[in-house]
Amino acid sequence: MSSHHIVRDKQEPALLIANGESCDPELLGQLLEWNPFVVVLDNAIRRVLDLGIKVDVLLGDFDQPHDFDLIRQRQYPIEIIHTPDQNKTDLDKGIEFLIGRGFPAVNIVWATGRRADHAITNMTDVVRYRDRIRIVLLDDHSKIIPLGKTFEKWYTRGTPISLIPVGTVDGLETEGLKYNLRNESLTLGYRTGSSNEAAEDGFVKIRYRTGDLLLMECWD
Repeated sequence: MSSHHIVRDKQEPALLIANGESCDPELLGQLLEWNPFVVVLDNAIRRVLDLGIKVDVLLGDFDQPHDFDLIRQRQYPIEIIHTPDQNKTDLDKGIEFLIGRGFPAVNIVWATGRRADHAITNMTDVVRYRDRIRIVLLDDHSKIIPLGKTFEKWYTRGTPISLIPVGTVDGLETEGLKYNLRNESLTLGYRTGSSNEAAEDGFVKIRYRTGDLLLMECWD
């Protein structure tokens, strides 16, 4: 499995591989076809090397030892970046690296599953970057998107859509959902917009006034 697409002035999203539960190889292969720049976070490199994926950047705090000479032999050329700041997660550092390199978007895999504390942190921390880079977290059952204040996308009828606030979201309005919201508030732990769906084939529109909001397309 490898990424062999040609980067065209960073028009395509980068692919960021974290260290949670692995996704289906077919999903990973599809992403590699259209996400030719690959960043791997710290200890995930061990699993990635076994898959034969071409890696462009290895990034992390490297709190566990790595054989960097072996990694360079198997992944030449590769950029290895030490990011020791313990006040940020490796996922934060990876996203900020891609922002600094000028990428407009990133798809993230292996960021959920395994440790619950890592999964919930990864899913919620991404909202801080919503206005700086387009982010999609993917696994075998979900697609998670931090939304800006307005969002519009075409969906087929019955597509499962959940709106999950990170904290409190106010002034939420939707169009095109089976259960639309009209200037309403959602608060994590008290009221969310889980398990809604697209009412018909067509555009779903979402806007809100304040807060941070995740859209989740989830399937069983």
